[in-house]
Amino acid sequence: MAATRALPQIPIWRRIAIFLSIVGPGIITANADNDVGGVLTYSQAGAQFGYGLLWLLVPVTIALIVTQEMCARMGAVTGKGLADLIRENFGVKVTFWVLVLFVICDLGNTATEFAGVASVAPIFAGFGHLNPGLVKVAMVAGAAAFVYIMVTKGNYKVVERVFFVFCSIYLTYVVSAILVHPNWKDVVYQTIFPHFSASKAYLLMIIAVIGTTISPWMQFYIQAAVVDKGVREENYADSRIDVVTGALITDIIAFFIIVSCAATIFIHNLHVPAAHQIQVNDASDVAVALQPLAGKFASLLFALGLLNAAIFTASILPLSTAYYVCEAFGFERGVDHRFTDAPIFYTLYLSLIVIGAGVVIIPNAPLLAIIFYSQVLNGVLLPVVLVLMLLLINNPRIMGTWTNGSVFNAIAWITVVVVALLTGISTIQLIFPSLGS
Repeated sequence: MAATRALPQIPIWRRIAIFLSIVGPGIITANADNDVGGVLTYSQAGAQFGYGLLWLLVPVTIALIVTQEMCARMGAVTGKGLADLIRENFGVKVTFWVLVLFVICDLGNTATEFAGVASVAPIFAGFGHLNPGLVKVAMVAGAAAFVYIMVTKGNYKVVERVFFVFCSIYLTYVVSAILVHPNWKDVVYQTIFPHFSASKAYLLMIIAVIGTTISPWMQFYIQAAVVDKGVREENYADSRIDVVTGALITDIIAFFIIVSCAATIFIHNLHVPAAHQIQVNDASDVAVALQPLAGKFASLLFALGLLNAAIFTASILPLSTAYYVCEAFGFERGVDHRFTDAPIFYTLYLSLIVIGAGVVIIPNAPLLAIIFYSQVLNGVLLPVVLVLMLLLINNPRIMGTWTNGSVFNAIAWITVVVVALLTGISTIQLIFPSLGS
């Protein structure tokens, strides 16, 4: 990658002010990736394999930094979103098909996030001795209303501050992990000196952890956010720090989710008959399981963290979709605009929220099918998006001197190949679950 251009000598207080004005897109995008699906995946990793997959978070974090940094850099250098660049350089047909897959994926993913809100409703209803069905409807409807009003009534700075509050609530997972009193010596040892397994379950869990960390929507959102933020070449060094910090924070949170489940559910299952073992089929199952094993407070904190993850990502996912569609067709977009100035942007945002939340409230809605097919489409779309990103960022006509250098390019292409292969395997396993069994 080209060397970062030297910044002029300016007072330290002003450097800090500049940095604080730039920070945001990297931290927010990465943390939003710890959504309901992410929490469930990390919970299953800890419950099924104990501390045995903590090592994986190291290479996964590097891969996340690589992909997010490229999009942030393209946004700062070109001043355009990823959809803009795809349309300009690969044509309308490619843009259209990526758009179709992207919208369908995000619609399913948005419904998944509201399903996360619904899944924790019985937990909170139990603490207040309330009717679970009524609490579910109220929480899903309230979350949908909050998400829409927050984005449509505020400007970018206000929305970003609310998102930072969401990011801070992820610390509940850290507290939950501490409350379960894990064997920290064992945690450190297995992170540094892992014991690998060739079992099908172990390999599938590796694929799941990687797949839940790098998602197509993240690439579009972070680039759009960098452009909205007004980040340019001269202050991109600060934006890179933001990206790296976000990736580190999100996977540190993932680390503690795995630890909390490994120290309780995994340990418990080692000492009880199979018929009485705790099963993790839904992220809310973890909160329920923690109560007898780690106490009511740890359970409530985990449920609060899950609710936060669901609402946070339910805010970000429809935004990324609205940005992409409007960029692709040249419509006005951005949360700094009023509804009358960007009606397509806000209408699409509202539609995704209403459909996503509405599907969850409908009795007997096929939530598992929605989650299943959205994951399949994510698997198809992700490698395509990563390849398009690499072709764009290595084009000197677009990036000038800000193209990838040879070392960084090698790391990026290896990341793409590994993610594509593992995502392909994961997608095949989803469609044909009997294979390899």
